[in-house]
Order: sequence, then C-alpha cells, then structure tokens
Amino acid sequence: MYNKHKEKWAKMKIFKRKAYQSLLEWKNEYSNNYACLLEGARRVGKSTLAEEFAKNEFRSYIRVDFSDIAQEMLEIFDDIANLNYFFLRLQTMTGVTLYEKESVIIFDEIQLCPKVRQAIKHLVKDGRYFYIETGSLLSIKQNVQNIVIPSEEHKISIHPLDYEEFLWATGENSELLKEVAKKKIPLGDGVNRRLMKSFRLYIAVGGMPQAVNEYIDTNNLERVDKVKSKILSLYNEDLFKIDISGKTSAMFDAIPSQLALQKKYFSISMATKKKKTSKDEERFFNLLNSKTVIPVFNVTQPCFELAQAKQLDKFKLYFSDVGLFVTRLFNNGKGVENDIYNKLLSDRVDANLGYLYENAIAQILTANNLDFYYYTWKDDNDPHIKEIDFLLASHKKLIPIEVKSAYRNNHKSLDVFVNKHSKVVGRRILVSQKDFGNEEMLELIPFYAFPFVASNEF
Repeated sequence: MYNKHKEKWAKMKIFKRKAYQSLLEWKNEYSNNYACLLEGARRVGKSTLAEEFAKNEFRSYIRVDFSDIAQEMLEIFDDIANLNYFFLRLQTMTGVTLYEKESVIIFDEIQLCPKVRQAIKHLVKDGRYFYIETGSLLSIKQNVQNIVIPSEEHKISIHPLDYEEFLWATGENSELLKEVAKKKIPLGDGVNRRLMKSFRLYIAVGGMPQAVNEYIDTNNLERVDKVKSKILSLYNEDLFKIDISGKTSAMFDAIPSQLALQKKYFSISMATKKKKTSKDEERFFNLLNSKTVIPVFNVTQPCFELAQAKQLDKFKLYFSDVGLFVTRLFNNGKGVENDIYNKLLSDRVDANLGYLYENAIAQILTANNLDFYYYTWKDDNDPHIKEIDFLLASHKKLIPIEVKSAYRNNHKSLDVFVNKHSKVVGRRILVSQKDFGNEEMLELIPFYAFPFVASNEF
C-alpha cells in the first residue's frame, strides 16, 4: 500500500460489510474483463472495504490514494503506454511485488486522476493484474469532461452501514431479529420497547463507519456528533468545489427544514432563495450524483411501471445517512447536545419526527437496491392532499408503505388508497414503533424489523 498517512487507518475498526460478498462475486465472475468500481458518498467505507478485500483475497496488493499522493508517485502515471515500465516503477516505488493473476491494484479516489480512470480499459485488457477503483462524485462533469469513460467497469454501490451491519458492529444479535421479522409474532410491550430503543440508537449514530467507530470507542454521543459534523462539513466543501455559487450546498442544507414543513415536494427556489433556473436543474442532478442524498420521486399514477410514471420535477430529498440527518436537524451551531440524544433514545423529543423516521426507511430501501417512489392525490370531495409515503412494485402488485413515528396508528391516506386501488395493491404496510400485528389486510411492522422484511420479502 502506498499512503503517506497509514496511521489514520490503524485506528478504524474493520466492520463486516454485505458488499464484501458483491466483491467476491466480481472477483470470481467478472474480474478478468472488468475493473471493480466502488461508488458511494465520501466516508461510507469504500477505501477500507477495498483494502480489506485485497488483503484477504489476493496474494499482494498496491493501494494508490489520489487524495493523498506524493508528486514522485503521481509522475508514474504520466505515461502508462509502456505497461512493463509502468508496473516496474509502481513496484519499485511501493516496495510491493505484484504477481500475475494473483495481485490487485486499488486506485482510491480515482475521480481525482481522470487519466488513470481512462486507462482502465488498457490495464484490464493487459490482463496481468486486477483492479479496484473507489470514488466519489464520479459522474460530475468536472471530473470526466475530457476523458472517455471506460466500459470495463463492474459497479458496486456502497452505502452507509445498514441496520443489520450496525448490529454486527455493535455486537448485537441480528439473527434473532431476522427470525422475529420472518414470523411476525407480537413480542410484547417490554421487548418491543427495548428493540425500538436499539433502532433509535441506530438513528442517532447512523451508519457512517467513522461515527459508528467513535460510538463503539467512547459510548459518547456528543463525540459521535462531532465526527458527523466533520463529515457534513466535508460534504459541503465538496459541493462548493463543484458549484462555487453555493446553491448546490444550499439545496443539501435545506433538506431537513423542508421535510419539517411537510411539503409535498422539495422546492429548489426555496432552498436557494432565488428563482429556479435551468442551471439549478443541473445542480440538482450533480447533488444526486454525489450520493449524499436519496431522491424519492412522485408518480402521476399508481401503476406497475412506476418508473414510467415518475415526475422529475416533483420529488423529496432525504440524507443518505439518517445519523447525519439527526446532526443537521438538531444542530444549534455548537453541535447536538447529549440531552437531545438522550431524549431521542427515550422517544421524548418535543417535535413531530415523522420525517426523521421516513429518512430511516428511505435509507433501508436504498440499501436493498429497491426502486421506490411516493404518491399524492386529491379527491374531489376532500380539499386535503393525501399521500403514500413510499410506493414500490413487487410480484406484479403495488406495495404502499406508510411511516408513523408515534405509537398511535393513524393511516387514513393508506386506507383510502387501498380502497381506491384494491385490484393492483398486494401487501399494504404500516411501519411504526408499535409491535407486530394486523388490522384486516394491513401489516403492522415495527421499525427494527422492517430492514429484514425489505431485504427478504420485496
């Protein structure tokens, strides 16, 4: 590995990640013809995962971090035409011996060196070694405008730790929850409340590996909050780099406040405090490409082909990590105090936090690579706009999902929707803090069980 600051990795725990299996699939089935590209937001653990995989699955590896690279190392990549000479210099500089068909080269933050990404086609075709790329903001025009994007890339999306990965990291028993989610048998008030507190801990900490690491090390949520604040600052810095006007960053920062207003769709002009322009639309899609947010688009009608009914101009935005959402939501300028976290864990926060739990559900659905949308409508005899929080299609049926943060189950919109579209609706789900149960055809699923339902049943 070539990295001037190896020590910064030494303090980080290596967490078990589901994407490791996806990397194994790439190695066994695709690595002869494709480099592996790990895509995701900054600080979700791409580099750590790539290096851990290389260490375990290959005879040797070289890691080149383009965000932290000496000039003499960078100069090696000025000429990759003569691969014999290139590989010789690379091995000499790093002190690592490469073995044909047994070694992998990691190009970390490859978007910072576009010419190397363009050379992937040449390197893969050579066939001597294997390649893993990691990067953020990979689709931003500033990073790729002067290169030919290689088609020889097998892409794997890396997300923050999901709830099951969080349980693995904190030493909790996920297998028991899997069984509970499968059987859907009521657990009783005491057990349900204990498990909900565990899920709220996940909401508070989130799934960013550095934040989880800090929680395990210190058991101090104020310290965890400081880690998350630094990550948010990093995101804002990245967004300013691609848009010096600050409007893209403003869109990102406005997400919690706009969700709190319970608006039916995100307003770009409200976020930027300027009239929306065509340039703003470009900024919006750049924000999506940063992987720091989760977009949920409205659909014009509930149909099996939901993607075809998607409205590109009507959408909601959530944070890619619910823990970061908490930090941005409750930040008073000096960080989130422990008292707020204690109230959150005890479900005593003086606010309607439905959108916070919606963010958690959106993150769960995203982690399971599910396509999901939301749906709004207005009946002739009712002036109020009704809404289905999340809508997805599975097994030629629609699955409407309602999210309720409170223990009470008020689901009028869901009832109306099901009655109106009963022929195309399959399962109908209410996710809340309440125990497992059924109300006629409605499934009541507690938050802590929903990740396992989403991963196994949709």
